[in-house]
Amino acid sequence: MIGAEYIAKILKEEGLTWMSCFPSNPMIEALAKEGIQPIAFRHERGAVMAADGYARVSDRTNISMVGMQSQAGAENAMGGLAQANADNIPILVMPGGNPLHQLFVRPNFSAVNSWSTVSRHAEFITSPRETANVMRRAMHHLRSGTPGPVVVELPQDVVGQEIPDNGLTYRSPKIMTSVPSVSDIRDAARALVDAKDPLIWAGAGVMSAQATEELRVLAELLEVPVYTSLVGKSAIDERHPLALGSGGMTTTGPARQWLDDSDVMFAVGTSLTTTPYGQRFDPNKFLIHCVNDVNEINKDTVCDVGLVGDAKLTLKLMIDHVKGLIGEEGRTTGVTQRIKTAKDAWWASWMPYLENDSNPISPYRVIWELNQNLDKESSIVTHDAGAPRDQIGPFYIATTPHSYVGWGKTTHLGASIPLMIGAKKAMPDRMCVAFMGDAAFGMSGLDMETAVRANLPITVVLLNNGIMATYPGGTPTAREQFGVTHMSGDYGQIAMGMGAEGIYVSKASELPDALLKASRLNKEGKTVMIDVKTRNEDSRAPHKFIEKNSVN
Repeated sequence: MIGAEYIAKILKEEGLTWMSCFPSNPMIEALAKEGIQPIAFRHERGAVMAADGYARVSDRTNISMVGMQSQAGAENAMGGLAQANADNIPILVMPGGNPLHQLFVRPNFSAVNSWSTVSRHAEFITSPRETANVMRRAMHHLRSGTPGPVVVELPQDVVGQEIPDNGLTYRSPKIMTSVPSVSDIRDAARALVDAKDPLIWAGAGVMSAQATEELRVLAELLEVPVYTSLVGKSAIDERHPLALGSGGMTTTGPARQWLDDSDVMFAVGTSLTTTPYGQRFDPNKFLIHCVNDVNEINKDTVCDVGLVGDAKLTLKLMIDHVKGLIGEEGRTTGVTQRIKTAKDAWWASWMPYLENDSNPISPYRVIWELNQNLDKESSIVTHDAGAPRDQIGPFYIATTPHSYVGWGKTTHLGASIPLMIGAKKAMPDRMCVAFMGDAAFGMSGLDMETAVRANLPITVVLLNNGIMATYPGGTPTAREQFGVTHMSGDYGQIAMGMGAEGIYVSKASELPDALLKASRLNKEGKTVMIDVKTRNEDSRAPHKFIEKNSVN
């Protein structure tokens, strides 16, 4: 068999069930012959983002793969790859490659060289007999250690050659996990127990390690509040009395209060990477940092106790040590009532925005109706970049893991649509909702046709206000004289032109029926656009702390 066919058999053995792609790639036909479904998107970036969405909600239990052609196809894919890499999302990226003798000839594009800064591991197959070795290394990096995109470039003259009999040597690598030392666990547990006002900061690594239950147990044992990064949103049920909410550029009032006032922070499953799209905290705070890559510790933040290891195993060890210090029943500190008081006051201050009946509709009213009308446990919601992200993050209540997909150390407009197509592929019983602005729609709107064609029905809730809401304050002359931030469109009509259903909303009172109708249509297999006539909204939840760069 030739190289592409052998790779297809390896991926089938490893459990791959589909691949996102555009427009061509050596693996499309080879995988189709193995019964593995290829789904073509309308742009390479969208194909990568769909693989990203699938991986985000799969917690490393399923392989997520994307393929594109060499040269222009690989060049177009870089934005999606950068976003997945920033958020540590494990996807297998297999671009077509130039012939070996042309790999390093200018101006030929080399994915391995060009993508080295936006991938966890990258190599190309140099000869047919090396195929098994390259694929073993790729699968190891996908499943063990710090997650991220894994690139295997496919030179066309190599994957088209026969694999020699002595090259059919692939063996699936075992998953590797690690735990911190006993002394480090002991020091971390003691610091948390002795803290006057501790805080747990949870990231997406808690979900990918399937450690949400251990997170809850530790928080309840110590009666410690839990804040999540935007990427980690839904790592704890935000209805829980100890949940403070999540934060990107914006966050809840209670979260900001504890980020400011806590004396000890236990950051688990989060890289704490410096980013303009994350919350900030005092660098003098005592920090316990648990992550599975030692290189993430002491990178952007000063760490007092480092715990290098799997989040689930580490949390289990922390629970055992804490019980040894305070007893099996845990302790009561009164922090639950303090959190309730802070939450009640903060929600009360924002209710005039959330229940606003103005025309055009306030984006906060749209978020309020999403909260009231979606079945949270059977839905997945995501934001898009810009104002929709900043507005929805603090206010949408995530419940079960992955009921909300947060993203954003690098924030590409339009990501929400392909992310939700990928999430729908992973969780077909969920209603998958993309909350986005009209500017973002221009970047990925055509992939609504992909959702229709692939029978992966999603709902797009589009804030149609005719302006790029995040940017107008910075360009007053360009806006007033040349209309640079203004745009318009009948997005419901565009969606219907691609085979989706279009629903128009111009009054707040119409939102509940629109969302319920969208849910029914999704269950019938129809993709839906809810085109909501909204106004520009400048108000944002708390987001600034000037003494420290933001981290996420």
